[in-house]
Amino acid sequence: MNKWLYRRVAKPGPHLTLCLTEEEQHRVTIKMLGQKLGFPTAGAVCHTFTNETSGELCSVVSVSLHSQERCNAIEMAGLLVHEAVHVWQQYAQDMGETRPGDEQEAYAIQGISQELMAEYARRIA
Repeated sequence: MNKWLYRRVAKPGPHLTLCLTEEEQHRVTIKMLGQKLGFPTAGAVCHTFTNETSGELCSVVSVSLHSQERCNAIEMAGLLVHEAVHVWQQYAQDMGETRPGDEQEAYAIQGISQELMAEYARRIA
């Protein structure tokens, strides 16, 4: 079962969740947006949107079943880091940040990546 992850990225940071099935993603996006969003057939995808009720940024990272079955731990980590960069990019854009500091960006991507990897590890254990 997916959950919203801890937001330590750059408080308040975006709401972040990891979906490992199409049903999970649909449940989250229907609740938050009133519609289903495309689930990846391979790889992963990051859907980011603004919660209409709270006005806060939400990022839903979804990993395809194909990737879960085929990727080793290193490849999955790389896939999650890739999606973490997209979460950060959208968050920076939402804040109006056009030139974030290198360290700010690196720590933010590290934090988002760690949250996604920890949640993935928790879910597959």
